[in-house]
Amino acid sequence: LADAIVAGAKEKNMELIKMDKFESVTGKGVKAIYKGKKIALGNQKLVDEFKANLDEDNKKIVKEWQLKAQTVMYLLIDNKVEGIVTVSDKIKESSAKAIKELQKMGLKVHMLTGDNQYTAKAVADELGLDGFTADCLPEDKYKKIKELQKEGLVVAMAGDGINDAPALEQANVGIAMGTGTDIAMQSAEITLVKGDLNGIVRARDLSRKVMRNIKQNLFFAFVYNSIGVPVAAGVLFPFFGLLLSPIIAAAAMSFSSISVIANALRIRNM
Repeated sequence: LADAIVAGAKEKNMELIKMDKFESVTGKGVKAIYKGKKIALGNQKLVDEFKANLDEDNKKIVKEWQLKAQTVMYLLIDNKVEGIVTVSDKIKESSAKAIKELQKMGLKVHMLTGDNQYTAKAVADELGLDGFTADCLPEDKYKKIKELQKEGLVVAMAGDGINDAPALEQANVGIAMGTGTDIAMQSAEITLVKGDLNGIVRARDLSRKVMRNIKQNLFFAFVYNSIGVPVAAGVLFPFFGLLLSPIIAAAAMSFSSISVIANALRIRNM
């Protein structure tokens, strides 16, 4: 959001002014001092913290923007709302496709967002999500993950920001976007370098194939050793007079290793 606002200001040739006592308020916005005045920019939670009010006309305008999936931020000067900034991020086609693929796999996709109820619902409806939770602070996302886990669910969390770090840490599988913050990547087990949600689909598909491959290798090794070791020990000698020479036994063991390695190498083509 900060990058979007700064980029927009530069496009309009606005002067970027240095602030004093800058402070980031997690999950709410930012605040600072400029020429003795208290300046703040953030969401409704920050407005509530400053006990500022918005007139009815502006409330209607804000709601219209929110219903169009716009993220609304309020500019406050000395505890009064002096401006409204809206930003929107066009939903990538790849994201919508990835969500549909995950749902086809039998997974439920739920969105946790700091955006308000209206914006969150607009995005959730457009993407066809199974559910959403709006107005989330970092601790709210963390608590939601814990709540789902208590229900016996295995939870994967994908996120890219500071606000997502606690939830990424708590999730059974934390997935960070490579285009996001360092703290998010440090909190996750998987980092998608390109920040593309299709990477989640590929990662899950690959993990399933790897686990299947491991089970196949264990099965081959078990069957092979169940037959080979007793024969090498002479279990057939009293009945058929069969013994394995050391050379044949060594070759057989080598073949066992080769078959396991060859099966594992198939993963490269998956």
